[in-house]
Amino acid sequence: MLPYSKKGLLNNIIQVNTRNPRTGIFDYQRPEISGEEIAASCQLLLQGQKKWHANGFAYRSEILQKWKVVILVHQKDLLDALITDTGRVWETKLEIELLINSIDRWCKLAGEFFVPIPEKTTQIPFIRLQQDWVPYELIGVISPWNFPLLLSLIDTLPALLAGAAVIVKPSEVTPRFIDVMNRTIAEVPELKEVLAYVPGDGNTGAALLEHCRLICFTGSTATGRKVYEAAARNMIPVFLELGGKDPAIVLPSANLEQAAASIFWGSTANAGQSCLSIERVYAHSSIVPSLVEKLKARADQLLLNAADIHQGEMGPIIFEKQVHIINDHLQDALSKGAQLITGSTECENIGGGFYCRPSVLTGVTHDMKIMQEETFGPIIPVMGFETTSEAIALANDSMYGLSGAVFAGTTEEAMEVGMHITGGAISINDAALTAIMHEGEKSSFKLSGIGGTRMGASALRRFLRQKVFIIKNGTAVSPWTVQLHRNT
Repeated sequence: MLPYSKKGLLNNIIQVNTRNPRTGIFDYQRPEISGEEIAASCQLLLQGQKKWHANGFAYRSEILQKWKVVILVHQKDLLDALITDTGRVWETKLEIELLINSIDRWCKLAGEFFVPIPEKTTQIPFIRLQQDWVPYELIGVISPWNFPLLLSLIDTLPALLAGAAVIVKPSEVTPRFIDVMNRTIAEVPELKEVLAYVPGDGNTGAALLEHCRLICFTGSTATGRKVYEAAARNMIPVFLELGGKDPAIVLPSANLEQAAASIFWGSTANAGQSCLSIERVYAHSSIVPSLVEKLKARADQLLLNAADIHQGEMGPIIFEKQVHIINDHLQDALSKGAQLITGSTECENIGGGFYCRPSVLTGVTHDMKIMQEETFGPIIPVMGFETTSEAIALANDSMYGLSGAVFAGTTEEAMEVGMHITGGAISINDAALTAIMHEGEKSSFKLSGIGGTRMGASALRRFLRQKVFIIKNGTAVSPWTVQLHRNT
């Protein structure tokens, strides 16, 4: 069931080099597969889906639990591949831990969701209704490079439990783990029939749009637009989780130690390479100096892992293209009057890898790219405000609406402000909590995405269509049939 194999199922493989983010060396050849092979793989998955759905939820949950055990057996190989592709260790270990927990969580949620639906009576005494769920047969998942494993499965697991087959195309920037994932899938024959990982770039993603019944895409807003347009042409549903420019508002009453610690973590985890990173900070002018001082102290203590991947808290910028975006945003801000309190004026080339030190900026304004466009790096621009209404206006002055954070002396005060922020997930007196808290159901606002929640039991509904059986009781002729006979 693998999309490529030693038997030569794929006749038109093209080898494409992949860059190691720590060395800058293109040291891995990944295959690019043709549209014909994608079509063949999709057809096999569609065939397997019929049995997968028919066997019911308990069967599907059992198979995913078997897969979890296999993944743990191959954990070292998976870690090695992901660490090489991303250049960091701690976040990679967290990805695998979260994956294992996710399998258990989704099986539990699906068990609560897939309970028998009782028949309903209607206003017409002899008509009753029986509801049912029918899955979309084949889901295409196109996932990004910043958390290669976790984000390749955030939609895949609920889709499988809903009864769909899934084909996953991870980012071509971080492809080394694909072989390991397909080996784990091959060891679970029942899963092999309905799940496959395929390598490739945008052309492979475009091919999925031609054969899948529904698409889940995580990535940039620019690419998301292209996916949305192609899906519209093919009349298939699409769920997009796109860019973010998350704000944090710090009110005068906030605990500044707590705010600084949370904002710093939310801005620099995974070197800022997360859609839910805090990328803009708005603090009351009376507390800006103190907050900046605390952020600087934390930034100055954080170490890069350039010399030793197991030492230091911050890894490299994974994607070389992102290096240019970060550099452009920094230079634009500095040229327009921003002050660099600590950090880098540009990403540093250390041993072939590109690293960006945690950088705190002041004197920023909303005509700077660093306050408007997604930076995807460990940059913390801090801007002062005088009134709460001004802070809310600044936070909402963005084309994005993914998430955000509010810090205040009380939960009630923070909630009052959070109610006015346009975003799907607002952390109260903490930051980026959606990275670790997956129960909260949320939507993406503005250009941060479209479609139903990825969190909570409702996420299963994205992969299901509703079907109803309208059942007539008894043998008597329906009154509308009699009336029609009289009229004719």
